Amino acid sequence: MTRSGISRCREYNMTRISNQKTKILYLMRLFEEESDEEHPLTRKKIEEKMGNLGIRMERKTLYNDIETLKNFGLDISYRKAPPEGYFLAHRDFELAELKLLVDAVQSSRFITEKKSDSLIRKIERLASRFEAGQLQRQVVVSDRIKAMNESIYYNVDKLHTAISTNRQISFHYFEWTVLKEMRLKKNGGVYRVSPWALTWDNENYYLIGCDTDVKAIKHFRVDKMLDIEVLECPREGRDEFGKFDLARYTKRTFGMFGGKTEVVRIRFHNRFVGVVIDRFGKDVALHPDGEERFIARVEVAVSEQFYGWLTGLGRDVELLSPERVIKEYHSLLDDLAEKYKEK
Repeated sequence: MTRSGISRCREYNMTRISNQKTKILYLMRLFEEESDEEHPLTRKKIEEKMGNLGIRMERKTLYNDIETLKNFGLDISYRKAPPEGYFLAHRDFELAELKLLVDAVQSSRFITEKKSDSLIRKIERLASRFEAGQLQRQVVVSDRIKAMNESIYYNVDKLHTAISTNRQISFHYFEWTVLKEMRLKKNGGVYRVSPWALTWDNENYYLIGCDTDVKAIKHFRVDKMLDIEVLECPREGRDEFGKFDLARYTKRTFGMFGGKTEVVRIRFHNRFVGVVIDRFGKDVALHPDGEERFIARVEVAVSEQFYGWLTGLGRDVELLSPERVIKEYHSLLDDLAEKYKEK
């Protein structure tokens, strides 16, 4: 045998020895990736696949290794009926749960297309390769527009870090121009905020925090935040946020547009009860008003988005109080009617 041939032989043997030491790990991966109840592995198939990795499996050692994996916590079962063989019977996530995660990622607006694909590929590795094929799903969402800010995924992580370590952040905040270009707000000035909570509303991620400059609780869309830096100084606004009710805030705010908070009374047809509960929660105060209608008393941030929500429900919804809000709504409707009046 030539010197090079001897060298290659030694390398091969060293590889076999190395693989023999890690064979239990390769066997675990084999069960995780290549087996499920519909695709069990026969002893011969296991020996063949392990052999392709340079690992020699004997019947006795195979049974011992499977028993070791079972003692470690893997739920490996044997199926006698055709197709017979060993398979991983239970995983951390059921297939239905993985489908739900894939659907959530794919339909989520705030996750970019590129990051969605990356996350779904990782989710697929939690199933066998056969089940992973069932995760190649297409959630049909009409005209779904994905976020364009690729950094949002890492922004969220930075914000969680700042919140958990009780530190302030700084960032730039942008808006879109009619030329579809980013324009920094505050003339490019830096925002300095004490972050207190993250919320997901109207398909967007929002940061709720105390703006250091104005000493007030504000919200910011995470996908419009740029150059986030976690600062060394501790957060401010603990007392203000201690009185802050996040659930109440999101229920009364429409599209996360701010406005003066008012308690309003609205009369609805009974068919809208589900709409009202979905919007304001099961604790909303509802009172029957005759056989076909009910009155809801709710706290809202009065804005044009709130009026738009009311208008979208049609003629069977009526704003009853307070008078100031009714007049403001009436004025808005008059302005809109005037704008579209035939000339």
